[in-house]
Amino acid sequence: MGSFRISRHFFFFAFSSALFSLPLFVFAQQDSILKLDKKVVTLKEVVVRSNLNVPAFIDRVKKDTSFYKAFKNLKVLGYSALNDVRMLDKKGGVKASLESKTIQSVQNGCRSMKVLDEKTTGDIYTRSGGFNYYTLQMYAGLFWVKDTVCGETNIVGNTDFNLKNKSGFEKHKEQLKMLFFNPGARIPGIPFMGDKTALFEDNLADYYDYIIDMDQLDGEWCYVFTVKGREDLKSSEKDKIVINNMTTWFNQQTMDIVKRNYDLSYDAGVYDFKVQIEAELKRFGDYLVPTVLRYNGDWDVITKKRERAVFTATLFDFRN
Repeated sequence: MGSFRISRHFFFFAFSSALFSLPLFVFAQQDSILKLDKKVVTLKEVVVRSNLNVPAFIDRVKKDTSFYKAFKNLKVLGYSALNDVRMLDKKGGVKASLESKTIQSVQNGCRSMKVLDEKTTGDIYTRSGGFNYYTLQMYAGLFWVKDTVCGETNIVGNTDFNLKNKSGFEKHKEQLKMLFFNPGARIPGIPFMGDKTALFEDNLADYYDYIIDMDQLDGEWCYVFTVKGREDLKSSEKDKIVINNMTTWFNQQTMDIVKRNYDLSYDAGVYDFKVQIEAELKRFGDYLVPTVLRYNGDWDVITKKRERAVFTATLFDFRN
């Protein structure tokens, strides 16, 4: 019995000694703060241990074109899509809707689309057969094609975002492309907003928290980069930003963007909007492609009726 007590006391002493000799970071997993220019970047403890080159990572995010290229790949690939677009009234009820299944075919450098099935309610279409809603026009511009289009490529060039010689709907479409595909860039031609989208610029850095974390998505480890408006911003300071939150998941091995969420809002008096967007992407052979795009938006321009809409595009069965 005495030997048991001695053994027990010895074990407790040995365990306690080992416990207190362990490095402090085993128990105190703390975030680290890194300052890059005027940006204060919070690194979660798991990122610190991964030895990520943070300045290079931030620079990669700023210069990324792979997200845009993923959508341009839709111009050179065949695929099927389920389309669900719902226009809402001010109480959140559905006042018009479109559900369809489409298939895009690509042959000899040309692409065309067929509607396999379609159901609509309300005033989705005008009497002349056009779309009655601006939101649906934008949706069609992303995923649908009329007739047969030839000679398109998936090459991303310096002239992809260009407002020159564009006006009306085409100009607005180009500005929205810049906001969606090139976040953090200044957007010319939008009254009162301009450089308020430049979330990586020093003059906006004081309004944002920049956070790098790691998490699993579909069983793969990802770097998760979040840029969000600081929670302690005053009302006057909130008016300085347009992108409230942008969170991007980068596959740790390939650095592919596999998911991105946006939360955007702004009120300029003559126009206002509040929009949330979620995009999911996957690999199809050598191509990165969008597989899901979700949108929930409310916007108003003084010359048009307010539009509230939700839509989901589900893309699958890719072919080349």
